[in-house]
Parts: sequence; structure tokens; C-alpha cells
Amino acid sequence: MRYNVCVVGGTGFIGSHLVARLVSMGYAVRLPTRRADAAKALGVLPGVELVECDVHDPRALERVIAGSDAVINLVGILHSDRGMPYGRAFARAHVELPRKIAQACSDRGIARLIHMSALGADSNGPSMYQRSKGDGEVAIRETGIPVTIFRPSVVFGPGDHFLNTFAKLQRRLPVVPLACATARFQPVYVIDVAEVFARAIDNDATLGKTYELGGPEVYTLEALVRFAGAACGCERPILPLPERTARLQAILFEVMPGEPIITRDNLDSMRVDNVMSGPLAPELGLIPNGLEVAVDYLDGDSEARRLSDYRRYAGR
Repeated sequence: MRYNVCVVGGTGFIGSHLVARLVSMGYAVRLPTRRADAAKALGVLPGVELVECDVHDPRALERVIAGSDAVINLVGILHSDRGMPYGRAFARAHVELPRKIAQACSDRGIARLIHMSALGADSNGPSMYQRSKGDGEVAIRETGIPVTIFRPSVVFGPGDHFLNTFAKLQRRLPVVPLACATARFQPVYVIDVAEVFARAIDNDATLGKTYELGGPEVYTLEALVRFAGAACGCERPILPLPERTARLQAILFEVMPGEPIITRDNLDSMRVDNVMSGPLAPELGLIPNGLEVAVDYLDGDSEARRLSDYRRYAGR
């Protein structure tokens, strides 16, 4: 069956890989975006329709999802202004928008909604990020529409802002001062995340369920930094920071111009291990890739590699 799929947040890191995978499966993909020119690399894929709109506007959202067989929400941000239980940016992206999407699906009779949450999502979690992700899941369920929710650990792959950031720091710095060096993660490959999202569209066994996603191994943050340094050929000494120093470092990054490398809220999130509570669900049919697949893109041109992946998915 040729599904019509609307992917909200599909121009980002995970979305770009997912859209390419959907195209390779023969699906027609509608991709809402604020600026179509910013998504032109995806717009050239066969079956992709770019639609300029503001998905936070309920009327625009209803128009863009109309006629879809399935809607996938990938919208997520890492940083927000501060507030309780979370700042305005987290509330808008992680709670209000998922509620609007679920309500629009209900109003339009779209029975297939797939939502990306995060491992550690918890309305009572220690960080604003975790609390907003938890409340977003609650907001969707309150609409009564059946939803499949995925909670990935940190996602790596060509174009990521995780391992690539660690590699970049080690290319530039003689030593890496590292907060929360013993925090634990279970990194999952972006291609695997795209695969399970795509498969879930016509897998009725996933309806109404919440799935954790992770890779085959658990690593400390320090081990991940060392891996990134070794993979890019620039491994540097790592200086684990005590908690007080780490928070001072985060405050400094928060007030600097541009996207912060780390914030106090990121530190709060790392109080809880970002690790799956059990094995991957068998109905997902996934054997996850290990971290070793990251060596190729950490030691090369990740942008060129990502564009090459899009073409390969599209059969071009």
C-alpha cells in the first residue's frame, strides 16, 4: 500500500533520515516547514512535498495533515528558557504542539499517529526537558487517539550534534573539561530509529504502545568522548569536572551567544541514566547497530555523507 505520511519536524537530523527511508519504501511524504528553501535537499526526493506553514497554528496544521494516512511528530528541542515545571519553549514544542497534532488527527479522522518522545521522559523528572517530554505524552493520550510513542536514548549518526560535537571539541582543544563524566547512555543509530518509525506505520501491533529505543551497548559519557576523539584521530585528555564546577561551566555557556554546548538543565537530565529498562520489543524486529558505525562519519565529511545517504535511499 502507498501511504501518505505527514512528517512534522521532518527537516531535522532524525527527520531527514526518516523521510529518506519513507521515500525508499514508496511512501508519499508531506513535509511542513517554515522555509522550503531550508529543506531543499529533501525536496528533491521523489514523492516529497514541501509545504510552507506554521504547524503551531491549529488551522494550518489541520490543512497540512489533511488526506494523510499517518502523521509522525518528531519535533523536539534541547534547550529552553527556565521555568517551573519547564520553560516556555519546552512547553510550546513538547507539550502544546503534540496536543495540537493529536487533536488535529482526531478531528480529521487520521487513526495513525507516531510520536517521538525521549528515554527518561517523566512528568516528575529532575529536568525541565524530561518533565516536558513526559507531559507531552500525557497531552497526546488525553485526546483519546491511539498513538505509538518511541523513547530513544541519545541518537547518533551522520549530521548528529552529539558525537560530532565531541569530535569537534577535541580537534580544537588540548584537553576536554567534562561535566557528568560518569553519566550513562545507550546510543542508538539514527538509521535504526528511522527504520522502526517507518515500520510502525503499518504494524498494528505497535498501536497504543510506548517503546524504548537504544543500541546494543551502554557507555559512560567519558567513554563516548574518548570514542569520538579516537575515531576522528584527535583523542585528547579528559578532565572530569566536579558538580559545582560543572554548573558554573553550564551557566557560562548559557549566557554566551549561539547554541549552548551544555546547560544546567542538561546536567539535571544526566542525573538519571539514559538507559533502557529492558531489551528492545520483539515486534519492532530490529537488531540495532553498534557505535562502531560512527567511525566512518566522524573521520570524514558528514554533510557530504548525509546527502549521499539521501540519494541512496531514493535509489538515485
